[in-house]
Amino acid sequence: MLAAQGGANLIYGAGMLELGVTFDFAQLLIDNEIFKMIKKVIGGIEISDEKMALEVIHEVGPGGEFVSHEHTFHHFRKEQSQSILIDRQNRTGWLNSGGRSMTERAYEEANAILQSYEPEPLPNTTVEKLREIVEEAEKEYGLR
Repeated sequence: MLAAQGGANLIYGAGMLELGVTFDFAQLLIDNEIFKMIKKVIGGIEISDEKMALEVIHEVGPGGEFVSHEHTFHHFRKEQSQSILIDRQNRTGWLNSGGRSMTERAYEEANAILQSYEPEPLPNTTVEKLREIVEEAEKEYGLR
């Protein structure tokens, strides 16, 4: 957070443990959650009549209730954290849903990603260019 507040636009070391000697997919996912939160904070708060709901504040009035208002329904998910790994339940809810730690949830998510991910194929022009580079290197080093 301090580096981001200082203007850094690159965070190094995602997924790394033991000074970078070890890489861990679960740690990568945990770090990504943290980075998303930092990005959200650094992005600031949009100030506009729509976002500040000035008309709604006047409409509802002092002591009024905003939760069931259409404006709240339209905007509330956009402003909250969309964390996959952070469990925001109370302790009872957390225990009832298995009481898994963030690390356990991160390993489950990492394994699910590794099992189901299907990369998009490279465009043919990229494949051709890579082939040209490899052939050129093979020729240069006498491998062809």
